Amino acid sequence: MTDETTGTGGGDELDPTRPRFTDKRRVDPETGAVREPAAAPEAAPHAAPHVDHAALGAAPELVELEAAQAVAAERLDDLQRLQAEYVNYRKRVERDRLVARDQTVYAVVESLLGVLDDVDLARQHGELADGPFAAIADKLEAALGRFGWERYGAVGEPFDPNHHEALMHALSPDVDQATVMQVLQPGHRVGERIVRAARVAVAEPGE
Repeated sequence: MTDETTGTGGGDELDPTRPRFTDKRRVDPETGAVREPAAAPEAAPHAAPHVDHAALGAAPELVELEAAQAVAAERLDDLQRLQAEYVNYRKRVERDRLVARDQTVYAVVESLLGVLDDVDLARQHGELADGPFAAIADKLEAALGRFGWERYGAVGEPFDPNHHEALMHALSPDVDQATVMQVLQPGHRVGERIVRAARVAVAEPGE
């Protein structure tokens, strides 16, 4: 057996199962000359990627479609945002409008408290049983009522410091809680907003 590659005949080349040997010695055993190192085999160039020309032909259309879809999605987001802003704007405008209306009605009722008290006293004394002034008083109260105004305060209702102003106190065995026994001046409110608390005399449980 030698270090040289064995088998030079055609039969060896045809039999891939036969062992082969490569002489890697730096010095030639026969001539004594130094062998030059074998040049490294050049790397095989990378195979060019397969180009699907049919796919390349459709690519511009696909890119255009994706771009159009992106623009459509962006416009949809803008539209939804504008719609939400518009809805919020309408709610805010409506809320501000109601607040402004209530403030106006409140200011009008506050300026008419003296007139409304006179109307109430005249009605209690029978001076508005009939006649033109009774009709005027009824129309005035009806007009204010359409904007949420109402007169309140009645004998026998429970005393509520949020709605009543107690000007007089007394003890009574006939009540089991603080109760309005007399309305000195009725209260006025617009919706849930108190313009003037009802001024009352209060009876509390006791002997």
